Amino acid sequence: MSAGRYAEEFKIEAVKQVTDRSYKIGEVAERLGITYKSLHNWIDKYGESRVQHQTINEHQDEMRRLKAELRRVTDERNTLKEAAVFFTGESKKIRIHKARLKNSAIVAMCRSTQSILGN
Repeated sequence: MSAGRYAEEFKIEAVKQVTDRSYKIGEVAERLGITYKSLHNWIDKYGESRVQHQTINEHQDEMRRLKAELRRVTDERNTLKEAAVFFTGESKKIRIHKARLKNSAIVAMCRSTQSILGN
């Protein structure tokens, strides 16, 4: 495009490519045939206000923090699930072992009773 004035709609659409679609300023400026400085000025004029931008950054930071916390809590939960499965299996083994010991004690008592009675 020529170095003349650009329509306001053109400027707004150029700014939206950067602010809404997350294209880099340099890429948009080169593709549209405008200077980096012009596009940057248009962003200041037509783009998000600085407060909105700061709020967005704060929300993005909070999102990152929450995602990290979710990963940590999910890992902890998975570890506890694995531990529960392990200890459930161990408690079953202990119950089986105790039942065998009890049964063998009963069998031993019966045998000793039989031998005492002479059967």
